[in-house]
Amino acid sequence: MNSQEAEVAALLSAGADRVIETACARVFLKPGVAFKVKRHVALGYVDFTTLDRRLWALEREFRFNQATAPDIYRAVRRITRTEAGGLDLDGSGPLVEPVLEMRRFDADAVLSSQPQVIDGSLGESLGRTVARSHSAAPVCADAGGAAGMRYTINSNAQLLRGLAPRLGAEAIEDLISATDAEFDRRAGLLEARRAEGFVRRCHGDLHLGNILLEDGRPVLFDCIEFNDMLSEIDVLYDLAFLLMDLDFLGRRDAGVRVLSAWLDETARNFPPAHWDGLALLPLMLSMRAAVRAHVNANSGDDATARRYLAAAAAHLEPPPPSLMAVGGLSGTGKTTFARAVAPAIGVSPGAVILRSDEVRKRLAGVAPDERLPPEAYSPQRDEAVHGVLFTDATRALAAGHAVVLDATFMDPARRAAAESLAKAAGVAFEGVWLELPAEIARARLAARRGDASDATVEIYERQVAADLGPISWRRQAAV
Repeated sequence: MNSQEAEVAALLSAGADRVIETACARVFLKPGVAFKVKRHVALGYVDFTTLDRRLWALEREFRFNQATAPDIYRAVRRITRTEAGGLDLDGSGPLVEPVLEMRRFDADAVLSSQPQVIDGSLGESLGRTVARSHSAAPVCADAGGAAGMRYTINSNAQLLRGLAPRLGAEAIEDLISATDAEFDRRAGLLEARRAEGFVRRCHGDLHLGNILLEDGRPVLFDCIEFNDMLSEIDVLYDLAFLLMDLDFLGRRDAGVRVLSAWLDETARNFPPAHWDGLALLPLMLSMRAAVRAHVNANSGDDATARRYLAAAAAHLEPPPPSLMAVGGLSGTGKTTFARAVAPAIGVSPGAVILRSDEVRKRLAGVAPDERLPPEAYSPQRDEAVHGVLFTDATRALAAGHAVVLDATFMDPARRAAAESLAKAAGVAFEGVWLELPAEIARARLAARRGDASDATVEIYERQVAADLGPISWRRQAAV
């Protein structure tokens, strides 16, 4: 810390009860408020050695974070020199150091401090929150794509090779070789997605440490502002940091909820080609784990760095995709079953769950938990819903990602169609038919609230009377 930094720190430390130090910044925490200054550092990927660069970065940080956390980021303020030679905040003298004023929040409310609280509903909310931020983000037509991904791959390789004596040269070279091979396979898809508008100004650093839980809702904060190569990226690469984080913590259950919700929400605004991007997920997850590997090593935690290095390699060896279809009358627990089995199927974070109920709401242009009128369940609408359900599944399977279909599948023709879909895709198929005593199903339906399904006890009674035809799928008692 040079003399000017020490002088600024002394001013901002007055009344502070805690100071947070990061590689790029210092944050001074006071009652109800936090002041953030950039450190005078050059780290290769960032240069804050000049006053102009620090002011530029803080102004961008304030502006970019207004999109997702306007209540946290308050203003860029100025520490100025007084005539007597001291320092003042927002005085009339010359600028000494810019400072970002933020609302102080509970550090324990950040998700990295409490990953255990990410239950199903929060995972769902998190996936849809991220999806909406991506849908609203400006398109960066001249950024990202293969060149953007190559930039990060090269940066990872350089940084990891510098750590070879500590992390193991063989493991690092094996990862670099596998990453290069996967990149070569996917470069065309990366370019196609750039041309189709999937490269946008994203958060860029979307891990659990930059997501706050307040009033039961996730708030994304502290996005990357200092390097456009790291933030003008494919939206799926942005999401991949969060998915990798959850996988590393053993929370693939939450990852499935996040990814499935994100896909359903983005499908409302993005072209159908967004399903094809799932082919990139193993590469993107690996790259995010590689970033964590060198960051942890450079922070002195070699043991964790090696675990991330192993995770990065494992992501590049995904299992083959498969298709599971879960059927049964309303109230038998199809969605609960699908969410329980999906994390163990296929590439991380697990199988994408495609629900006919969510597809129906998507086609109707309403929120997943908004009830639809009876006419939304006409035979014609049913045909359209299942058409989209099967089309989405086909594209996801073609991209190498496992799928679990969640629908009643009361019609024998639709059960046969699900099996034919798997055969055409060349993947393994499993059909599961859930059964539950009628009194329990009725009680569940009567108590159901806030779900994408609009099924009622009356609808269930009509289903009980219907002719289901022969059921060849594995019958299983629901729980």
